[in-house]
Amino acid sequence: MAELAGVSVRTLHHYDEIGLVRPSARTAAGYRAYSVDDVERLREVLAYRRLGFGLREIADLVDDPATDAVARLYRLRGLLLEQRDRAAAMVTAIDRELTARAVGITTTSEERLRMFGAQLYEAIGSAYPATRRTEPRIAAKIWDALGDAATVLNVGAGTGSYEPPDRDVTAVEPSAVMRAQRPAGAAPCVAAGAENLPFEDRSFDAAMAVSTVHHWPDPVAGLREMRRVARRVVVLTYDASSTGRGEGFWLARDYLPEFAGLLVDWPSLADLTDAVGGRAEPVLIPWDCADGFFEAYWRRPEAYLDDRVRRAVSVWTRVGPEAEQRAVNTLRGDLSSGRWAERNRDLLALDAADLGLRLIVT
Repeated sequence: MAELAGVSVRTLHHYDEIGLVRPSARTAAGYRAYSVDDVERLREVLAYRRLGFGLREIADLVDDPATDAVARLYRLRGLLLEQRDRAAAMVTAIDRELTARAVGITTTSEERLRMFGAQLYEAIGSAYPATRRTEPRIAAKIWDALGDAATVLNVGAGTGSYEPPDRDVTAVEPSAVMRAQRPAGAAPCVAAGAENLPFEDRSFDAAMAVSTVHHWPDPVAGLREMRRVARRVVVLTYDASSTGRGEGFWLARDYLPEFAGLLVDWPSLADLTDAVGGRAEPVLIPWDCADGFFEAYWRRPEAYLDDRVRRAVSVWTRVGPEAEQRAVNTLRGDLSSGRWAERNRDLLALDAADLGLRLIVT
């Protein structure tokens, strides 16, 4: 098995010991015996390893109850194709630079970095399956707000976590990494940005966007486009004011002051609601929220020490590794000393919290 898989016997032993790939049987002499299903699981594990996933992330992916073997193969295929395309683009960029240098042309710093200048989702998207899932209580509010809409456009759809299962859904997602992770049988997905939707006016009964507006280059323009192509608009987003997302969350307030800088140019909640002619209502975050967005672990602070959790949240990528490490180290110390519990004792009695999450509805 080790020879066929191209790994060491020690690696197979380690996978067995940690429960990642456990052989189904042992021979009378004590050797591990692998079944067809065991081989299939090992193949998945090795593929994710070669894509750069950590062992804890891989365990979540291969044990995902929401996918079957075929869906997991589709996801792997998409990720591998994305890796291939990215490598090909880098090779092309390097070839161009070599050609330029051969004739005495010096490329600029911006041109040299462009081959690595992926969009934010390209950097964090591969971590999404491990911690970003549909939170049913939040999903219920979104789907209720869609009303009787039969056709729905999901803008900035990502992996499709909150797409309603009982509607005719069309997805829009600019990131190839995210599109590659959409499960088999998901709604058809168009590669496009929110600011320029490739649809006629009033093409859909409703347009929805879930925790994505803050990634758009021009949020107001994107929301106006949603209003143009749909009769109803439903958007889950954030209030960036000091009384909303800015100072209401202990992680940003006490450990990550750089977070405030990310909100400086963010449109006000009034600007966002005006863009679609709607109203905003608060969405409480349950203490055991299943979707691992930035504020999701407000009553489970130990989760923020987990690199897997942080990698699926864009805030950490945007503030940079120095700020991230300082925040994590300080939080770890405060949890150990009891300082965090002393500061936030009132939270422990809450089942849900208002931390700036808002649902905009027309």
